Amino acid sequence: MISRLYHTLCLTLLLCMGGLAATAQEPLTLRQAVDQALGQNPAAAMANAGGQEARSAATMARTQLLPHLNFTEDISRGDDPVYAFGTRLRQRQFTQDDFALNDLNRPQPIGNFATRFSGSWTAFDSFKTQREIRRADLSRDSALSSSKAVNQQIVLHVVESYQAVLYAQREIDVAQHEQETAAALLNSVAQHVKAGLAVESDQMSAEVNVAARKEELIAAQGDLELGWAELREAMGAPELKVSELKPIEPHVFSQLALDEEIATAAKTRPDLMALAQTQSAQASAVGAARSQFGPSVNAYGNWEEDRGSLGSSGGNNWVAGVQISVDILPMGKRAQLAQASAAKQKIDAQLSASQQHVRLEVSQAHIHRQTAALSLDTARAAMDQSAESLRILKNRYGAGLATITDLLRAEDAERQSQSMYWKAVYANTMAYAELLYATGTLTPNAAEDLQ
Repeated sequence: MISRLYHTLCLTLLLCMGGLAATAQEPLTLRQAVDQALGQNPAAAMANAGGQEARSAATMARTQLLPHLNFTEDISRGDDPVYAFGTRLRQRQFTQDDFALNDLNRPQPIGNFATRFSGSWTAFDSFKTQREIRRADLSRDSALSSSKAVNQQIVLHVVESYQAVLYAQREIDVAQHEQETAAALLNSVAQHVKAGLAVESDQMSAEVNVAARKEELIAAQGDLELGWAELREAMGAPELKVSELKPIEPHVFSQLALDEEIATAAKTRPDLMALAQTQSAQASAVGAARSQFGPSVNAYGNWEEDRGSLGSSGGNNWVAGVQISVDILPMGKRAQLAQASAAKQKIDAQLSASQQHVRLEVSQAHIHRQTAALSLDTARAAMDQSAESLRILKNRYGAGLATITDLLRAEDAERQSQSMYWKAVYANTMAYAELLYATGTLTPNAAEDLQ
């Protein structure tokens, strides 16, 4: 019974370890890379911190509507005549003897323990506070929109880096295949030379071809290492180990009319939204600067208890009032208004320039998307044609009807066509991702659809 239980536990442990190993070997998907980047990339962390800072500023702006209340415990001692006279009055300890001229001029040192509560409240400031609150709210919204724009940039960078790794892997596959083909060709040519069906220069050309294919494989391996370095940087994961990536298969992506894509970008681009919200915030800042020219009404109050010692009794007093003030020479406020107005004109120009630039970006992405789709069809046809041409020339060379130069030229064309095809595949996907980014719709879910 114990032996059977032991074997059962061992089998369960082996199955669990096998399951963990299978899980560890699962390829890294594009969505997983994007999610990890949004959680670990320093740019995303900075954008999130900026949004939190803006939210705190909006909360702080609202505190201006609340009354301010202060508590003070003041301990003092001195023989200043005015201080001594006033302290005895506030302590309610003043007597007839304290009117003696010598005591008034040269009082004995006196101590005072003062407990004080004071408060103030701005009842009306010509709506300056309300406009500053609105400005803070719009600045918060702008920061959140900017954070979304940063996230989309991160997604685009991850897609680009992810595809660079995949393309480098494909280039290595092509280079390895071509190296094997070149080695087989060299062996075939060597046999033809021995049989007297080819000259030694054919063998030398085949050997040069083998060396060239080795150089291409080395270059492809270097590109792969560089691609992984860029992917680590994009994901914010410097310790990311080299693993298998889930391939991005060729897709036929849908495409809208250019006018529709431009309209979508105008509504959904987070950077445009951030600028528009900053523009509205600056308009509120101009309004707040104008409000400073109006009157303000402030209420205030003070309650105080004064004692000769900490535990003794004393006197208390209070004061309350309302203050109305108007700045009749607001030179500094005029400068502030001029500064706010200039900042508003600046953000207006920035928004207009950004809108024009976005239209150009969408137009460029639209054209690149069309070009990439056509290039993919052309590259696929060229690859099929070059493969068939190479097959025919191999048969002709074997029959002595073609030269080694013709065969090497066909082999080179076939290799280039494969490389061009996979480059077109990834260029097509990248062009669609750039179009999504240009229209402001490159979300993690949209990136997942690329795969």
